[in-house]
Amino acid sequence: MEPLANKLRPSTLDDFVGQEHLVGSEKPFRLAIEQGHIFSFVLWGPPGTGKTTLARIYANAINAAFYELSAVSAGKEDIRRILKERVILDQPKALFLDEIHRFNKAQQDFLLPFVESGELVLIGATTENPSFEVIPALLSRLRVFVLEELADDQMSAIIDRTGHELTPEAKEWLIQMANGDARQALTMIETTANLYDEITLETLKETLQSKFLRYDKKGEEHYNVISAFIKSMRASKPDAALYYLARMIEAGEDPKFIARRMVIFASEDVGLAQPTALVVANAVFRAVETIGYPECTLNLAHGAAYLANAPKDRSVTDAIGAAMEDAKKHGNLPVPMQIRNAPTKLMKDLGYGKKTEDQSEDLMPSKLAGKKYFE
Repeated sequence: MEPLANKLRPSTLDDFVGQEHLVGSEKPFRLAIEQGHIFSFVLWGPPGTGKTTLARIYANAINAAFYELSAVSAGKEDIRRILKERVILDQPKALFLDEIHRFNKAQQDFLLPFVESGELVLIGATTENPSFEVIPALLSRLRVFVLEELADDQMSAIIDRTGHELTPEAKEWLIQMANGDARQALTMIETTANLYDEITLETLKETLQSKFLRYDKKGEEHYNVISAFIKSMRASKPDAALYYLARMIEAGEDPKFIARRMVIFASEDVGLAQPTALVVANAVFRAVETIGYPECTLNLAHGAAYLANAPKDRSVTDAIGAAMEDAKKHGNLPVPMQIRNAPTKLMKDLGYGKKTEDQSEDLMPSKLAGKKYFE
């Protein structure tokens, strides 16, 4: 009865697929394991990218007693129980806390002294930015490792390990459907194999319809529904936006998760077409933070309807994207002399901060003179 994803879970970094920037040769996570460093950390990344697997590999490498809790259902008593358990002398206790962003401030404060003293090696996992969701005092004692969505070739390699034969069309469809989430792909394969005699494009699609109809707040449909919500607002369809919002609310989705994406949307998609959208979105986030469920449902609905009906303008989004591409491409280009800071007489004599009457100058580095990002 063990799930396929557990059966195929790697026990060493050599068998691990993906996250080369962390586990490749001379990369930080591999070096920490090879050198036996004992420290607490957070794994931040999308679902199905290897957070639980890396936590177990690390705990095994440091010969720790491994405890796994979900912040959705765990509390202080669960942590007290772990602290009281007896282990081999000098054996560290590694607590893997899944969805650490669901722990409130008081619960995180409770963890702090045990992490600080080393009594617990805390390994947090989250799909949310820990800068927003982990209290500063705790975050300062944790190293943050950022995981990336699995690439198509990495997903293909994981699917091949199942031993199931898939046609090229079926594999390609599954990879695109899973969107970098290995656990979702493996669950689809397992469920399809149990329901049908063979795994084909048609049987995979049938499984998808039956299995993923309901929103699963633990992650299965999490990203599909938030994506539908954002795209509905972008298309100026308030009814669709409110429906997908209702799906998330009914499933118990974290209201701050929803509101945070509305704040992003206000600048990314509405932008200069209606600058007050950012004011409204920020007000919604603050209301959600202050009030919480169930009353904040109205605040979220208000914001969703407002943003969906607002005119859209992505010119600033496109402009900063193009500017950042040039910043990466060209590096530290010299700032024109007339707009450099000139705090000393010598620097003024050298031409720093020298005023000019030429209003046609664009104040860009010479290599980018005349370049336009914002139209």
